[in-house]
Amino acid sequence: MKILTTKQTRGADAYTIQNEPIKSIDLMERASQKCVDWLTDKYETSKPVVIFSGIGNNGGDGLVIGRYLIQKGYNVTIYIVQFSNNYTEDFKVNLNRLKSKSINLKYLTEQDIEFSIDSHSVVIDAIFGSGLSRPISGYVADIVYKINKHKSDVVAIDIPSGLFSEANKNSKVENIVHANYTLTFQQPKLTMLFPENFKFVGYFQILDIGLHLDYLRTVETSYHFVTEAFVKKILKIRSKFSHKGTFGHALLIAGSTGKMGAEILAARACLRAGVGLLTVQLPKNGLNIMQTAVPEAMCIVDESEDVIAHLSDISTYNCVGIGPGLGIEQETSNVLKLLIQNSSSPLVIDADALNILSENPTWLSFLPAMSVLTPHPKEFERLFGKWSNDEERLEKQQQAAIKNNIIIVLKGANTSIAVPDGTVYFNSTGNAGMATAGSGDVLTGIITSLLAQSYTPIYAAILGVYIHGLSGDLAKKNVGINALIASDIVNSIPKVFKYLENS
Repeated sequence: MKILTTKQTRGADAYTIQNEPIKSIDLMERASQKCVDWLTDKYETSKPVVIFSGIGNNGGDGLVIGRYLIQKGYNVTIYIVQFSNNYTEDFKVNLNRLKSKSINLKYLTEQDIEFSIDSHSVVIDAIFGSGLSRPISGYVADIVYKINKHKSDVVAIDIPSGLFSEANKNSKVENIVHANYTLTFQQPKLTMLFPENFKFVGYFQILDIGLHLDYLRTVETSYHFVTEAFVKKILKIRSKFSHKGTFGHALLIAGSTGKMGAEILAARACLRAGVGLLTVQLPKNGLNIMQTAVPEAMCIVDESEDVIAHLSDISTYNCVGIGPGLGIEQETSNVLKLLIQNSSSPLVIDADALNILSENPTWLSFLPAMSVLTPHPKEFERLFGKWSNDEERLEKQQQAAIKNNIIIVLKGANTSIAVPDGTVYFNSTGNAGMATAGSGDVLTGIITSLLAQSYTPIYAAILGVYIHGLSGDLAKKNVGINALIASDIVNSIPKVFKYLENS
């Protein structure tokens, strides 16, 4: 799913109006009906609804939503935030349609901004949409402040008022609506995928309003949101005459004294993600642990008792993953250096291997092309430096991927995957329960497995992150968000593949 700029979204609206064809007022009806469907599924008619509408098309959406909710038996109050007398035409039409209804309709002006909200009411924010051209100020900011003091749910239509779709470096954060939910049209806005904006956006729901597919297919963008439909297209289906050699041989270099659990999690995930053969290189004291915990894995025992100190022959493997539980001892650092020097195929690099890289930044330029790095934010900071906001962090991620010809999987909510041509893919699966020890090791195993199975590095990263997140979502259903551990994610991987293969 492409993530469009504000200008491109306007272009999609205009193209749809011209080529479907459909009148703009009817497209507004369609979008608002989608919002109403979501609202009525979530809230009973006993829940009072208070709508704040501006005088543009986002406000027009608010008026249509109010009209439909009244028809469905909701108690609706609408406040029109009249910051100008220049109503859009579609707003005017819908205001006239409302006047024939029995509705509590009030105007808020610079001279009178008094309003009250029942503590149990649902507030709908339709003051400003994505077309806002400057930060909110003046008496409208006072209205936003009062809305933000509301203790019950706030639902933003398309985007929270005051938040810009792309750049918010110069925004007045105190003058942005704090929504619990955002009902956004056709695709998420880039700004919704930044962690620092969660306090404004809350949980967003994408509503398909039927914008013309011809426009969406041809418009160019550097940002994509990974959907189930896309993942199903790239997932490979096994043929009848496949055998274990068909699905690659992966090597995992991981583990050290006290950290063998990380390698076990990565190994189990690698196997569950479908690799044909798996070999793990591990210290001597980890052999019995690994052979007991993961009998399906073959083992190469390092000469060292406690750490990885020697690089084995890597010529027979389709993919090598390194990092989980590895430690950062000098002899282990030498192994990573030799691995980089001797590898001609993309590597998967995580955890302590990333920490070693951060201490040796010149090694980055020698990584095999299209290697996959999977840092969490702190590891990313150690590798590529600090940032002042999430927009700057995204720029750093893109530039680092381009400069070093690598793929950077920056882990977190809506994990971002930056590839060497500057494109970024944002993941749509996963939950906060996955913020637990070992979760990243599981991801390393999955991506290593997919690369060994001859997925392209980009597809291996995208598919691996999606499967990892969806496995976490299934685990959450089984054990809840607080009790979830990394083993639960591994145990859910088979269910994810079964679902994707059969649905």
